[in-house]
Amino acid sequence: MTTPRPFARSLRVLAVALAAGTLLATAACSGADDSAPSASETSATVAERGLAAQTTSPGSTPASPSPGEELTGTGARNALITPADIEGDWTQVDNPQEWRDSLLVGNVDVAAFLEGQGDPADCRRLVDALYDETLLGRPSGASALTGFQEGDSRLLYQVAAYDKAGLDDSMEWLHSLPDTCDQFTLTGGDDGDRTVQVIDLSLPDAGDDRQGLTVTVKGTSNGSPVTLSLDVAVVRIGTSAITVTNGGLDGVDHDTTSAAVEQGTERLQEVLAGRTPQPTPSGIN
Repeated sequence: MTTPRPFARSLRVLAVALAAGTLLATAACSGADDSAPSASETSATVAERGLAAQTTSPGSTPASPSPGEELTGTGARNALITPADIEGDWTQVDNPQEWRDSLLVGNVDVAAFLEGQGDPADCRRLVDALYDETLLGRPSGASALTGFQEGDSRLLYQVAAYDKAGLDDSMEWLHSLPDTCDQFTLTGGDDGDRTVQVIDLSLPDAGDDRQGLTVTVKGTSNGSPVTLSLDVAVVRIGTSAITVTNGGLDGVDHDTTSAAVEQGTERLQEVLAGRTPQPTPSGIN
């Protein structure tokens, strides 16, 4: 018996493979047994599923941010509220960064914290930042500031971009203040001892995170008892935030704080979406 040559064996193997491929292709085209996919169809399905898993799995790389999500200098200025955005007869001022109240000058009485769970440094930080631009720390990006006055009341409004880790820490600190700094004493300065109370303030459901506080400072001025009442409101959207400080010796109007939060959040969202907010018609409130 003659042994087949290698070349002849290779030809027969190739012919069998071609025949099998033809049969598979014919079955697929004829639609026979639709419930049993061909080998080629199965391979394609597995590959497609593998690709889908790569693009939708929780560990996959997220999509690139859409344009306009980074706060610019122009965007920060466009996101500032105007007198038309808040209730009352507020007048915009030129130098809100120079505001300060003598009742807030002094030191936190450390002795009052010795048996408590609070940290006087947290309360000192709050007092220092009430009429400052650093309530959430120093901005890492664009920022803009404006202020309004009505009688003895002042409203300070800021829009800024921050480092994410720093902003998260600042929001956590603000959330803790009603517990850690619920009541403490300021000493020193020209106004003697002052009692400071910090309580939660309800805010409109706006942004990604928010915290509201009402801070009341009771002391004396020129020998007469006085009370300084301030709302503090912060709303975070991504790594940007708006900050509102509103109030004074005339008390505080919480509705004005809410209006500033609602209108300001909408304006900042417009800016971060790459749009320019439309001017607020006067008299809408």
